[in-house]
Amino acid sequence: MVVTLSEKNVIFNAARDGVLRTLENCLGNIPREQVAQLVAARVNGATPLVMACRNGHLDVAKYLVLNCKANLEQTGSVTFDGETIEGAPPLWCAAAAGHFEIVTLLVGHGANVNSTTKTNSTPLRAACFDGHFHIVRYLISKGADLEIANRHGHSCLMIACYKGHYEIAKYLISLRADVNRKSIKGNTALHDCAESGSLEIMKLLLSHNARMEVDCYGMTPILAAAVTGHNHIVEYLLRNIDISIQEQIDALELLGATYLDKKRDLYTAAEMWSKALRLRGKHDLPKQPRNSPIAAFEGAEEVRTEEELVDCMTNPDAMRMQALLVRERILGPAHPDTSYFIRYRGAVYADAGDIPRCIMLWTYALDMQQAMLEPLSLMTQSSLMSFAELFACILTREIPADAPDTVPALLSIIERALKELKAGVEHIKSGNYESERDPIYLHRTLVITLHLACLLARCQPDKHTRESMFNLMRTLYRLVKVSLRWQGFPLNVRGRNGATALHLSVCSETTIHSRHAPFPAVDLAKLLLAVGADPTAADNMGNSPLHTAALNRHYNPQIFRILISGGAHYDQRNKRGKTFTDLLLTSHTNTSYWHRESSKNMSLKCMAATVVKREGLHRVDPLIPEELRQFVDIH
Repeated sequence: MVVTLSEKNVIFNAARDGVLRTLENCLGNIPREQVAQLVAARVNGATPLVMACRNGHLDVAKYLVLNCKANLEQTGSVTFDGETIEGAPPLWCAAAAGHFEIVTLLVGHGANVNSTTKTNSTPLRAACFDGHFHIVRYLISKGADLEIANRHGHSCLMIACYKGHYEIAKYLISLRADVNRKSIKGNTALHDCAESGSLEIMKLLLSHNARMEVDCYGMTPILAAAVTGHNHIVEYLLRNIDISIQEQIDALELLGATYLDKKRDLYTAAEMWSKALRLRGKHDLPKQPRNSPIAAFEGAEEVRTEEELVDCMTNPDAMRMQALLVRERILGPAHPDTSYFIRYRGAVYADAGDIPRCIMLWTYALDMQQAMLEPLSLMTQSSLMSFAELFACILTREIPADAPDTVPALLSIIERALKELKAGVEHIKSGNYESERDPIYLHRTLVITLHLACLLARCQPDKHTRESMFNLMRTLYRLVKVSLRWQGFPLNVRGRNGATALHLSVCSETTIHSRHAPFPAVDLAKLLLAVGADPTAADNMGNSPLHTAALNRHYNPQIFRILISGGAHYDQRNKRGKTFTDLLLTSHTNTSYWHRESSKNMSLKCMAATVVKREGLHRVDPLIPEELRQFVDIH
């Protein structure tokens, strides 16, 4: 017997809200097979038992386990503190939420104490995260493995340290948890204490022979404390741990940069830098001059003496440049904070109306990210999206500033976006990528690139020189034609569901910034067609760009005319056998004009192709060339 959606919703809602009587009335007098289907059914990604355990409804959980024989290892999607956890078993949900009686119920009836979510988080790690000490002790007493780490290599001890749960950390250490275990990125529990400011746990770790290790960014715990602004951790380590003079200097200089940018405390920043300069002088460790000044920092150089520091303090802007220089020298371009604070400083300049300075800093940060980060990184996407928002504000005059010549600046960013797309395609081609994540990131980067191109296409004609128009067309040509050969087939830059750039340009859902919603983009679609975009290209559902335009919420005949004049076929059919006019009929009213147009303008070639396909002749006649077969297939 197939259960209905309404039945699933009733059971799910009753379990979620703790209404036991509804469950008893609905499930008490139906066949066991139907009960099994209902208690296993997912609504909004979760099952009734998962939601009952998440929300702490003990009586409901008991009923589902004892009376309905619900599978204790079923998983679902749940939300904690605004974050969606995928693949969470009931025991994980109860442990994370601190529902001890439900935890004992599930374990007592055979739930796996080491079951994991999609990110490999165990119920024990969930309890450690939120500080549920009684659940931690119980799970370990029932065989929970305290060394199972999540997909980032982050152990139960590490998360207890990061969240500052002293008693849990002390208990785990008493059970010989590995105090020197490293995550995938090389950080240890000491790093977690340093980043969160948990001094007492740090002392506990050090008393149990925790070592001051270096992570993949070259960061030791004292540098991690300096970057996050925990002065008490830095001072403790300076007084009690044998740390090299150079590392002491680096910690003080980074701490100064943190005080200036995160805490906006110029005087404490200067005090930290002054201490570092005195240490340098005492141990003859002068700063080495840069090989060449950084144009984005307007040629600023780091101060080398206390006299230069005093002079610099009279100019807050110069002090901010010092913070950027310090981070880049010590952390290096690969560390996220280096590019983040360059971007932050650029945003401050944009808010003050200094757009050219903002663009210089953001471009420098973007170049740094593209050189150091893996393709399709979220940080790189964020930088490109910030540019799209900035240029949208400039072009809509939301920024009343003396903006630079927009066209060349925008073109240079589109070129960088195209570089990211190409690197992303090559990354996917290599096979060394995350199958779920990276195609999504490729789609997002393609959409951001199209936003930038759309803004450029919408620039007034007098903004374009002959050279800039040529560069725009060349860039769009590369976007349309960029392809690599992968396993013998052309691999084009396509977005979600196989959408081409032309599909996305005519789709209203392409919009990713609500204040500047340029899609469907008439100007961009024209340019893409002009540089050779294929108006008959099909996505994974067999939809052409014309099909996609027909499915938009708002009726836009201008888009239809542009696509048809560019070579789109009225009679092209998708995988469901639907034409453009068929989809219009279901999506919009007053479509009789397009029915008349399709009948009036149907070419003899298209009519012949329809007959050939209907009869299947193109598949049996070996004399028909492949190009003609493809033409027939779309009809």
